[in-house]
Parts: sequence; C-alpha cells; structure tokens
Amino acid sequence: MQHSFTEENYLKIIHTLSGKDGIEVSTSAIAESTATRAASVTDMLKKLSEKGLINYKKYQGVTLTGLGENLALKVIRKHRLWEAFLVGKLGFGWDEVHEIAEELEHISSDILVERLDAFLDYPQFDPHGDPIPDARGNMPDSEYRKLSELKSGDKAVLMAVLDHSQPFLQYLDRTELNLGIRLEILETNEYDHSYLLRIDDRKDLFVSGQVARHLLVQP
Repeated sequence: MQHSFTEENYLKIIHTLSGKDGIEVSTSAIAESTATRAASVTDMLKKLSEKGLINYKKYQGVTLTGLGENLALKVIRKHRLWEAFLVGKLGFGWDEVHEIAEELEHISSDILVERLDAFLDYPQFDPHGDPIPDARGNMPDSEYRKLSELKSGDKAVLMAVLDHSQPFLQYLDRTELNLGIRLEILETNEYDHSYLLRIDDRKDLFVSGQVARHLLVQP
C-alpha cells in the first residue's frame, strides 16, 4: 500500500516523540512538532488509524502499531542513509542535508536503499550521530547522556546532537564542537547553567545550558 509523504512524516514524528519506551504521544505534541492546527492533526490521525498504522482514540494518546512502527523505521532509515551519503560522498556540510534528505526519504525503491546502504559500507550512525536502523529495523546501541547531566570533573566524548537546525550546527562548526572530540567539564555555573569545557586538551570553551542540553555524550 502506498502512503503519502504527509502520512510517512506523521509516523516518523510519532516514533520520535514516543521515544525508546513507546510512550503515548498527545495530539498537541504532534501539532507543535508539525506546526499544524490540532484539528488538521486529528484528521490525519483518523486516517492513519483507519489504515492500521496507529492506535488512536479521541482525547487519548497515540501509539504506533507494529505496521506503523515498521514503516516509520523504514522512513528514518532512508533519511539517515541519505544524510550519510550527502555528507560522506557529495561533500555537503552536516548543516545542509536535513531538508534534502526530507525529500529523498520518500523514494519507495527498496533495492535502491539496500544498494545505498552497501555502497556506504553499512554505516551505523548518520552525520549527526543518530543511529541508522538496519534493513530489519534494528537500531545500533546508543546509550548517550546529555552534556547537561554531567558535573564538574566529568570527561566524555561528543557522540551526537539533538538539534539539527542550521544555526545550531553552524555554531558547533564555528566553535569546533565536532563529533568525536573529547570534553572535560572544568566548571559549571549554577546561575545560568553554563559550562566551561576543555576540548581535546587543547582549548577551553564556555557553552550555555541550552547548548549543553542539545549535545549527547558518552562518558
């Protein structure tokens, strides 16, 4: 059965909002994430429910069915593989690829996706550090913590980012906060929740609490 781009986007958003534990997602959360009126979201949820892709009851949270979960993971897999291709093979910056991958993720050819995966030598993570589901929908382990959860004296490696917006990624480029660098928290500021970091034992950098909440690290 063919599904519209909008339907696939909704499934992907519900998967992201439900997290690893598959918690129920509210209509308001979906509306906020899609910048869509709640009434329009409700109409789409009814369609997805009729197709057996979500569990939906009015005034209650939404969860994906097994069918919906599989489709969401296929879309996420394609999106992240295309991002890996665009950055790794075509020389795009990690701040340039999200919108392009949003279009490419809806290509329905399974054989194209599998050959793309093989061409990239089966990457497990995309350029932003997000795990790439394999052909069976299995995710590689990525038990990371937010930098904002650490304390003075802790050391960690920057593994992924939660904010994929162009301004944020360009800020990380300017400050040389690249994936794989080693961080040491030298000082935390209780007043504004900012952090003084030492990066790869070569320079010190202040980052705001907001930035720290969007950086995922592995201690």
